[in-house]
Amino acid sequence: TKYSLGSVLNHVLMHQTVIGLEAKKQLARADDEADIVIGCAGGGSNFAGLSFPFASDKLTGKRKKLRIIAVEPSACPSLTKGKYVYDFGDTVGLTPLLKMHTLGHTFIPAPLHAGGLRYHGMAPLVCKLYDEGVIEAVAVPQVATFEAALAFARTEGIIPAPESAHAIRVAIDEAQRAKREGKKRTILFNLSGHGHFDLGAYEAYLAGRLQDYEYPAEKIEAALRSVPKVQG
Repeated sequence: TKYSLGSVLNHVLMHQTVIGLEAKKQLARADDEADIVIGCAGGGSNFAGLSFPFASDKLTGKRKKLRIIAVEPSACPSLTKGKYVYDFGDTVGLTPLLKMHTLGHTFIPAPLHAGGLRYHGMAPLVCKLYDEGVIEAVAVPQVATFEAALAFARTEGIIPAPESAHAIRVAIDEAQRAKREGKKRTILFNLSGHGHFDLGAYEAYLAGRLQDYEYPAEKIEAALRSVPKVQG
């Protein structure tokens, strides 16, 4: 919880934007621009670090057609299934209230290999952009995520972290969509970490022991009943 809470604070997100600023410079050196920007999203700092400099261009009208996609695990779908309300950033309820898409601070995610993407809420700034339609969000299951991770490792020689694999899944999906549509698109995603300490998850996937898990709606509703009532 300490790690995840730190990743939702505004100053942390803004500090992380050095990632997106560097990515924009790298694209400029290649004489290119991103059509789609993709990042995994748990607390939000990873995703915001890459996407916020690009979101700035979209908000100012420079890149109106740019798509920005946050990817989360289907077993912990804060953005895609959470409520946009005030909630505590920690399980105990000691932090200030934050307005965010949340599954409820008492939400307990299923045992899944999603790395740090198991936080009950999402950074307020990310939630605001999602609420206003500036960014998109998609939730992906873990088996398809590890399928993409393994394909990436075999192709690029880099073993991605489970968190990063969520972004890879959607990057592959968007590349395949562009191919089907016969359109050329530049897709940027954040390979945010290696999976050298997650080999047990890869072993479980290769042994066929990983299963998809979609968090039951009734359990999400039960957790959301713990969200504090805020007037105004």
